[in-house]
Amino acid sequence: MRTVEEIRAIHDQPFPELVFQAASVHRANWDPSDIQFCTLDSIKTGACTEDCAYCPQSARYATDLKVEPLKEVSRVLEGAKAAKAKGSTRYCMGAAWREVKDDANFDAVLDMVKGVKAEGMEVCVTLGLLNEDQAVRLKDAGCDVYNHNLDSSREFYEKIIHTRTFDDRLRTLANVRKAGLEVCSGGILGMGESGEDRMHFLHELTKLEPAPESVPINQLVPVAGTPMADAEPLPPLDLVRMIATARILFPKSRVRLSAGRTSMSDELQALCFLAGANSLFTGEKLLTTPNPGDSHDHKLVEALGMKIETAAV
Repeated sequence: MRTVEEIRAIHDQPFPELVFQAASVHRANWDPSDIQFCTLDSIKTGACTEDCAYCPQSARYATDLKVEPLKEVSRVLEGAKAAKAKGSTRYCMGAAWREVKDDANFDAVLDMVKGVKAEGMEVCVTLGLLNEDQAVRLKDAGCDVYNHNLDSSREFYEKIIHTRTFDDRLRTLANVRKAGLEVCSGGILGMGESGEDRMHFLHELTKLEPAPESVPINQLVPVAGTPMADAEPLPPLDLVRMIATARILFPKSRVRLSAGRTSMSDELQALCFLAGANSLFTGEKLLTTPNPGDSHDHKLVEALGMKIETAAV
């Protein structure tokens, strides 16, 4: 495991050297022409009791978000089939819950997992905090991956979320691992965190053993009504530096270019792919925020002479 100082030394290299190093690591472990398409479906939207300062789904903030109960299983499976037809090999389902409860809603999610798995897709869910028994039930239903982001450094986390702790998140990730599920865990850039926070965030991820199989790097999408509505835009090269550093630290993990892509130019996204990003979320929405959409993503991949992975790996 690298120290914070070692991570900072990687991140702060001259930009051409950093990107070259990241691209070299990427080529040694992955086909650099491949991009995995994933789709993220909000299966229960809004009315969340948490106070995450970046999130429009919190019931504590006055946003324009339309609250929706848990979707019917059939609607979710229709969405999975449509996503698969457009090139997605992973279907992720997110519910705006603080934690998983052993009730009819969780039973319905297990049915969703079984149905998506039957479509031949990788199945990922993000449902908030969960215990080991619940993680085992997800695994037994056919779930492959659990997403639970660390969001930022331990210190900055405490400034933006007060309704659960950083250690709560780590316990959930430990429960996921014990159940034999893959871990998807990353963070959000552009929330007002310092450069030091970013280094400590990456360091926290390196402390997870084994390393997360997926590391999503999100750019904040400011939403009116949330405490971060007026956040300063993230400098584009800061994003590329974090993508490149993540690729070097996690050579065998998916590094996923996630939220915030509607504000990214095609050139910036191409630079992120060069720096080691090899997965993205496609579709019109990413939970509740805008996303470029399938047609744009297909055109971008075609323009770059790259290819979409055609089967789950």
